[in-house]
Amino acid sequence: MASKKGKEEKSRLHPRNKNRARYDLRALKNATPALAMHIKPNKYGEDSVDFSNPLAVKALNKALLHHYYDITNWEFPDENLCPPIPGRADYLHYIADLLAEHNFGNIPTGNKITGLDIGVGASCIYPIIGVTAYDWQFIGSDIAPKSIASAQHIVATNPALNGKIECRLQHHKKAIFKGILSKEEKIDFTLCNPPFHASIKEAQKGTRRKIKNLTGKKEKKPTLNFAGINEELICEGGEHTFIHRMVKESKRFATNCFWFSTLVSKQSNLKGMYNALQQLKANQIKTIPMGTGNKSSRIVTWTFLDAAERKAWRETRWKG
Repeated sequence: MASKKGKEEKSRLHPRNKNRARYDLRALKNATPALAMHIKPNKYGEDSVDFSNPLAVKALNKALLHHYYDITNWEFPDENLCPPIPGRADYLHYIADLLAEHNFGNIPTGNKITGLDIGVGASCIYPIIGVTAYDWQFIGSDIAPKSIASAQHIVATNPALNGKIECRLQHHKKAIFKGILSKEEKIDFTLCNPPFHASIKEAQKGTRRKIKNLTGKKEKKPTLNFAGINEELICEGGEHTFIHRMVKESKRFATNCFWFSTLVSKQSNLKGMYNALQQLKANQIKTIPMGTGNKSSRIVTWTFLDAAERKAWRETRWKG
């Protein structure tokens, strides 16, 4: 019997999130039969997924994509990061709300809206959700050729994604927008889930903490429960350095994008980011809190466009 807590909605998720309710494991097993081998009773005696096992996490998220988003072909190497669907969907829904604020409260949908996913990854997850939820167009960039190839394969094997997502390889490993966007190209928003850690040691420390919280066990050399290769999880200087590089470069593309945005996992990185954006004379900065389970995060968004430029953008790109 489900606990009272289990029946409650995940109130921290966005109201439009399809996974606010407790997972319907029976429906998910029907969508992805391979999930069944990863379901076992938890400490309360209820059927649950083993979240400490990367293969179980991947099977669950494949089932969520199949059942709720009708994406049937989502294959990528097990070594790559497997994103948790509910949290990724939340980011897209908050971006949709942000665009609606400049469109008389109506979310602009369809191929007039183009987003750039910085670090699209092998899973291509943000563009998948953005296309299926809002029919937006996407550019996905990445520094890893194998990730680009994987994302392109996912797009090619799912008819709903064909012609909606373009994957571009970033040849300059320390560049964000340069080499991806042309001088005249316009995009309506950017997304980014920056590399979080500065070293593999730091990544393993965080994973040991997660596994102990999930299972009560200590692991000396843990397997990352959402998998992930170095380029996805680690960069020199960690999240702080990556975000500051993005902020600085965004100024050069100030008129190419309506809203820049990124996830910021570490609250300690916010003050320096705000200072950098103010020094670059960002016209508007907005922080959107996000939370899934016990984890709190936030999206920081910024634009260099003034009110008149934002109005002209809406009237020329979103109308018709």
